[in-house]
Amino acid sequence: MNWEVIGWTCITIAVIMGVIALILVAISARGMRAKRKSVGDLQTGMKVGSKVMFAGGIYGTITGMDEDTLRVEVAPKTVLTISRYAVQALVKD
Repeated sequence: MNWEVIGWTCITIAVIMGVIALILVAISARGMRAKRKSVGDLQTGMKVGSKVMFAGGIYGTITGMDEDTLRVEVAPKTVLTISRYAVQALVKD
């Protein structure tokens, strides 16, 4: 057996795997940055009177806000208190 060829083959495969790993990390980081920006825009866009959709698909209107919770009217005289992080989207009129 030619151990020199086997050694260089192993090194070549390791370098290729390293390059692939770097590419995957770069793609993942870019996607995470975009997701973080969209969540930040969602959190800053919430205000009293905004129409929202929760993660469970329930729609409502924000009637009050605290630091970590929202009071959302989902039906006339039916107000739920939820975490502000349960909001999935702001609904455009």
